[in-house]
Amino acid sequence: MPPSDRARDVTLVIPARDAGRTIGACLDAAIAVRDRAGSRLARVIVVDDGSRDGTRAEAGARGIDILRTGGRGAGAARNAGIEAATTDLVWFVDADCVASPDALELLLPHLADGAVAGAGGTYGIAPGATLLERLIHEEIMVRHARMGADVDFVATFNVVYRSEVLRALGGFDERYLKGQDAELAFRVLEAGHRLRFDRGSVVRHFHADRLSRYLRVQRQQGYWRVALHLEHRGHARGDSYSGITDHAQPFLAAALPASCALLPLPGGWTAPTALALLLVILQLPMALAMARRAGPAMLAFVALGTVRACWRSAGLAMGVIDRALGRGSIARAALARRAQDARQVRGGSA
Repeated sequence: MPPSDRARDVTLVIPARDAGRTIGACLDAAIAVRDRAGSRLARVIVVDDGSRDGTRAEAGARGIDILRTGGRGAGAARNAGIEAATTDLVWFVDADCVASPDALELLLPHLADGAVAGAGGTYGIAPGATLLERLIHEEIMVRHARMGADVDFVATFNVVYRSEVLRALGGFDERYLKGQDAELAFRVLEAGHRLRFDRGSVVRHFHADRLSRYLRVQRQQGYWRVALHLEHRGHARGDSYSGITDHAQPFLAAALPASCALLPLPGGWTAPTALALLLVILQLPMALAMARRAGPAMLAFVALGTVRACWRSAGLAMGVIDRALGRGSIARAALARRAQDARQVRGGSA
């Protein structure tokens, strides 16, 4: 364990569920950051959210503090870490990320400004990455390269927040099973705080290595965006990470099936063909930017981005239907029920 040091004012919280494949590398990197000379990292906490693999064993073998949240979601896991932290700052890193030795050190100067509530960093990529992983990674790199220092969104794979701000805002919204990082960032900004981004702070990420898994997550993201934008108006036009054309793509993809109803009519092929072509064309600027960074293989993003838009549109459509019919995970009753469950759990642990 590191020596006692009054300057250690950061707690690292790592939410994990069935992360046995990556948690070992994640924790080894975290321990190296903690034990580095002059480090401000006081404690590392793994919050196990109902793992059925060797996640807890990997953490226990390294002497890491372990909390359990019983499968209530990543938001609940992060909130448990916030409650356990006694430091001024809380650093969040995902269980499939491996922090660079200076990842934390580069974020902390941003918090010297009292108006800044949080600061986030960027991704590196794991060695031996597949084409799919490289496509996912390079898109993120292009987007991060366009972001300035002051942002309106930081993701929780690598972000430091002030504990007092997190507690004042009630932490992560446990009603949300996806998109909790965006939802929290929106509330932080609405409360009058600032967020910062530093692309020098890097955590190496194990991206999705199977297309089916990646697309399933994209569908879920589309679904939860319905609740997010209904509750936080004004963000649908875009943010520091994504723009209005990105947000419009699922709507274009959703219009494709409806336009196919025109096919039996004379010239009925025009509308679906035009929509499909427009969807493909919208992928070209990103694909070309990625190819300039990482070579011509990145042009495959045109196909990936088009297919992804269709899966996001499926999630979006299901979200709209569920919200309108009062069913599913984003129905008002379901959201209220999860909020009540979260209050009861917190009350019971107080």
